[in-house]
Amino acid sequence: MKTLWAPWRMGYVLSNQKNDGCIFCPGMDRSKDKERLILHVGSSTIVLMNRFPYNNGHLLVAPSKHVPGLEHLSRKASLDLLVTVRRAVEILREVMNPEGFNVGLNLGHVAGAGMEDHMHFHIVPRWKGDTNFMTVLGDVRVIPEHIKETYGKLYPVFNALK
Repeated sequence: MKTLWAPWRMGYVLSNQKNDGCIFCPGMDRSKDKERLILHVGSSTIVLMNRFPYNNGHLLVAPSKHVPGLEHLSRKASLDLLVTVRRAVEILREVMNPEGFNVGLNLGHVAGAGMEDHMHFHIVPRWKGDTNFMTVLGDVRVIPEHIKETYGKLYPVFNALK
């Protein structure tokens, strides 16, 4: 038998905490941003790391306003959201040097939206060979870097946006 270590998951396994609200609504209190893996809160957007990533550096970009779809955003907020997605891709390229990206938006439950009440973009950095037999045969993802280490690399660059 082979062992796959994922010690960062223990916090999730042991927690019986219920979500106290929407993970994408930033709120006014910035004291728990690191714990929530929030990298950036702008005037109308929020960028945070995905706790259950498809790959290292998997980011989520959402409007600060709690809305289910693009049609609920003003033109200005829509533009700010897309500019934030673009900037997040640029930062990931600068810090993590991926060879490509998957950028997507799932609107509605049938489209795969896990949090359909608050729309958000997924930005997944990709490298040649980052998908292997583990995902296909074992239904297991191998994330080679601890999520807090990735956060530590990305946070200073996002913090400079303020």
